[in-house]
Amino acid sequence: MTYEQATEYLYKSAPLFQNIGAGAYKEGLGNTMALDEHFRHPHRQYATIHVAGTNGKGSVSHTLAAILQSQGLRVGLYTSPHLTDFRERIRVNGKMIPRQRVVDFVARERAFFEPLHPSFFELATALAFLFFAEEHVDIAVIEVGLGGRLDCTNIIHPLLSIITNISFDHVQFLGNTLEQIASEKAGIIKRGVPVIVGEANRKSVAEVFRQKASDVDTVLAFADQVGEVTDFRLAPAGGCTYHTTTFGTLHGELGGLCQEKNTATILEAVKVLRKQGIAICDEAVAEGLAHVCALTGLRGRWQKLNDHPLTVCDTGHNVGGMQYIAHQLATTPHHALHIITGMVSDKDVDAVLSLLPKDAIYYFTQASVKRATPCEEFAAKAAAHGLKGQSFPAVSDAYAAAKASARPDDLIFVGGSTFIVADLLTALNQVGTSF
Repeated sequence: MTYEQATEYLYKSAPLFQNIGAGAYKEGLGNTMALDEHFRHPHRQYATIHVAGTNGKGSVSHTLAAILQSQGLRVGLYTSPHLTDFRERIRVNGKMIPRQRVVDFVARERAFFEPLHPSFFELATALAFLFFAEEHVDIAVIEVGLGGRLDCTNIIHPLLSIITNISFDHVQFLGNTLEQIASEKAGIIKRGVPVIVGEANRKSVAEVFRQKASDVDTVLAFADQVGEVTDFRLAPAGGCTYHTTTFGTLHGELGGLCQEKNTATILEAVKVLRKQGIAICDEAVAEGLAHVCALTGLRGRWQKLNDHPLTVCDTGHNVGGMQYIAHQLATTPHHALHIITGMVSDKDVDAVLSLLPKDAIYYFTQASVKRATPCEEFAAKAAAHGLKGQSFPAVSDAYAAAKASARPDDLIFVGGSTFIVADLLTALNQVGTSF
């Protein structure tokens, strides 16, 4: 069996959420518990950090992993979704799981998991937990897939639980109020395990977390209320500069405006982990923040693809994420703004479109997943919000058109969906750095 055959088998036998959406979602932990029992509870062999939230999970997870790695620890990192290769989800010290390990997992265990009819994410999680144990990691940063309470990562008993923020996303599973969504994500809060909430948004949401922390007798901190980050600025050469009360002046490689809140959450996490007995020096914090992409392979977070014209992609895909992106587009110097965008059909398309600038030139497109909104339909929805442009059936075609039209002092933005970014990066990988 080849690696391509192994991943194709996983995708077809256990449908992939990023491809089909709700049809791949399985509520409950029954399969997860069965898989965990079969593999003899591998997650109990190493320490863990659990990260949930609507936006910022990936940035926080990758940066914490980078900091711990810079401290000299052997660090597992489990995130989702992947952009161009399934193995991006499972890393040890930044290196993706070897192809052969994926092949061996499928070939050896398919007879066991087939009768269970597990979801793709259940199998991926089982593989990640097993791989980390086999690789003897010291600690693993585990990102929640969806929600928290019923997510299959929620069998771990971590050193620390983190909930980055609450916004509207996956409302068909998590609820259609912020309080309901918060309650689902608060499901990762466990007895005696300290929890950090990055941003509570409103008093009623904060109360959900306070009540859950009280119910399980644990310590709760709101990172945005601590005041660790005293000053935040986008750096002229890229990234961000932070002035902090505990760690001095820091440079962060990630350049999105949303990183101010993410970094406050990360720094608070470092302080809690120190109290938990994890030695993390200030130098490791600085190194992890400054070189997170190289250390962990993170992509798609206000990622610069080109200088002239400035070309940026970002995986933000809901109202909370797009609010930051819209503000950053408005404050980034440019002559004309070109936006390549599309969304999947189960998102709040109208709410996101209402946030986008009306004076931009649009290239409406669709990702190569079944959930993608057809580009012509998306263009019609956009027109109702005063957004004008052309439609392109493939992301690569939209990108080529934008590059042909843009002046050197223009700004090209690619986003609206993780899968739009994934298609672009895949196309760029196939032809080199640009086309």
